[in-house]
Amino acid sequence: MISIKNLHKSFGELEVLKGIDLDVEKGQTIVVIGPSGSGKTTFLRCLNILEKPSAGTVEIGGLVADFSKPMSKKQITAFRKQSAMVFQHYNLFPHMTVLDNIMEGPVTVQKKGKAQAKEKALALLEKVGLSDKADSYPYQLSGGQQQRVGIARALALEPKVMLFDEPTSALDPELVGEVLQVMKDLAQEGMTMVVVTHEMRFAKGAADEVLFMDSGRIVERGTPDAVFNRPQEERTKRFLNLIQDTDTI
Repeated sequence: MISIKNLHKSFGELEVLKGIDLDVEKGQTIVVIGPSGSGKTTFLRCLNILEKPSAGTVEIGGLVADFSKPMSKKQITAFRKQSAMVFQHYNLFPHMTVLDNIMEGPVTVQKKGKAQAKEKALALLEKVGLSDKADSYPYQLSGGQQQRVGIARALALEPKVMLFDEPTSALDPELVGEVLQVMKDLAQEGMTMVVVTHEMRFAKGAADEVLFMDSGRIVERGTPDAVFNRPQEERTKRFLNLIQDTDTI
């Protein structure tokens, strides 16, 4: 579903990604962990060209973006449609109801009929446990509820891949679980997902593979059991020793 070859990203003289190679099978959940500044979020944003990589290729769902040559706006738009991203902050439209927020992408971007978009949006609200909030406005929701709406809004675009950038980092601790449960349900249903997170419990319980990143490289990768219980690299061991008494960092 995803194939990444020799991905680089620099901001001026600062090289943030230093040659990432990764293949993700359809239905896999890949969780990316690592210290702040390791390049995790930049890596994720490069996958849908929110940040344009400096070099390398990314293939999602059979569509290839080759960053060694210029891409037209049409090519970038087509590539972005392969994935949908859920951010740290919910970014819901405050003047729209929950239902309208979810319908906005399918109606405005994908030009779907309102009746079809509404039917899909209501089904997604039920999926994320918010069927009673269709007519509410974002300010009437908790942070966890807003983030679940954000997930429903991303799913409404029917992406092949879901990208999550620390989706619980802005939430109060008691609201984290409801968002992670929705993500676990998606993983069990076979959605292909790449998740950057500080939630070690989620990484241990939901990931098919865990990537540990540091200084713009994938330092170690493997099953959750292998990475957390039998890390091979000294850098991974140091990182895990710092967080061994907590489920988050």
